[in-house]
Amino acid sequence: MTDSARHPNIVVMYADDLGFGDVSCYGATALDTPNIDRLASEGLMFYQGYATAATCTPSRYSLLTGSYSWRNERAHILPGDAPLIIDPGTATLPSVLKEAGYTTGVVGKWHLGIGEGNQNWNEPLPLTPLDIGFDDSYIMAATNDRVPCVYLDGRDVVGLDPSDPIEVEYDRNKPFPGLPTGKDNPELLKMMFHHGHDMSIVNGVSRIGYMRGGDAALWVDEDMADVFLEKAVSFVEKNKDGPFFLYYAFHQPHVPRLPHPRFVGSTGLGPRGDAIAEMDWCVGEMLDALERCGLKEDTIVVFSSDNGPVLNDGYYDEAVELCGDHRPAGPLRGGKYSMYDGGTRVPFIVSWPGAVETGESDALVSQVDFFASFAALAGVSPDAGPDSVDVLDALLGQSDTGRAEIVLEGVQAKTVLRQGDWVFIPPHQGPPVNTNVNIETGNSPVPQLYNLSGDIGQIENVASIYPDVAERMADRLREIRSG
Repeated sequence: MTDSARHPNIVVMYADDLGFGDVSCYGATALDTPNIDRLASEGLMFYQGYATAATCTPSRYSLLTGSYSWRNERAHILPGDAPLIIDPGTATLPSVLKEAGYTTGVVGKWHLGIGEGNQNWNEPLPLTPLDIGFDDSYIMAATNDRVPCVYLDGRDVVGLDPSDPIEVEYDRNKPFPGLPTGKDNPELLKMMFHHGHDMSIVNGVSRIGYMRGGDAALWVDEDMADVFLEKAVSFVEKNKDGPFFLYYAFHQPHVPRLPHPRFVGSTGLGPRGDAIAEMDWCVGEMLDALERCGLKEDTIVVFSSDNGPVLNDGYYDEAVELCGDHRPAGPLRGGKYSMYDGGTRVPFIVSWPGAVETGESDALVSQVDFFASFAALAGVSPDAGPDSVDVLDALLGQSDTGRAEIVLEGVQAKTVLRQGDWVFIPPHQGPPVNTNVNIETGNSPVPQLYNLSGDIGQIENVASIYPDVAERMADRLREIRSG
């Protein structure tokens, strides 16, 4: 173990489906995010900071492993009963930091699988975050729109009554007899589904997947932010003598958007805007906790999002109708599920008072780089994280230079290459628009090449004007994919 006396604490606060234009310090005018703005004012805002993928599971996988998700064929959007996709023994960000003396914890959304498959939710669960480097874990198994709708504390379902065991089924042709579903019993819903969320009803909302039993353990969506915040703050207080690493993964503004009543109507943008306001409040509460514990100057705080924004992602919650002039992706094209920049270019803020230069940065950085960068900060050199680059100087504001290139993923391992100001999208089959969510996918039968220095919205495809650049980048992307 290396000497941990000088190591800062690290807190990564990770939003879910928050867009580049959803934060007021990044230009949003219809939404006010004073606590995220406060973090930005005390740190460094990156304008070219990326998640590795346009969907949740792949980005989370990359953040924790330092590896592009398409290298693992299991790293796609997972059902709620999926097995853990990070094998025990794999070097992860928490396991590497543990080598340097850190206590590690995760609170919130997980969505990287639990157990070995076909797990029994009524017994202590094998293969949880505790098996890949985390000392403490308080999570939901997948997402708030998927069953099982329960919290997991370590290896156990919280509040489970042994006489009411949980059963979970993801074959949509095998509903549990006699239990209502969104499809058959819409009169029981307090939020109507739009697509793909018409199975078991929990807390008046139909979900993806069927669930029976565990009534005493079921979460209440409106209380979820408070539950996770209490656990995250408790972890900080318990480990204030540090160093610690906390991965605090918000569920907002992922669907179903059911913020606590004290936030309902706070934005005028409906449940999605109100959920963002609730999340911003959580950010402020965490910052206050760090300050209260005397840890502000001893803690690196990162705020980012797993992918870009989406309005209608499966429920009728007026996100589209009330959006008005608000642009969740800001000037970027696309959003969640998209190969365009709106899918992966996200808010990206790093603060460490007294150590991080305050201001703005155009350095090209990615969440996959946390692995190598924070390992270097902690004084360990893992032989892992094949795609992670040590960009610590850029993250601390000591250099304007970040990565030279990065591979980005839309969905189904469809990839894009960014080099400098160039973005190359190879031909991909599939529809140009995901009609369920009304977002451009980036699919096209022809190569696409954009220069972001003068075309941040990726409007003009210049592949035919610069065929040599397109060919060079196509070759490089194939080289990386085959490596």
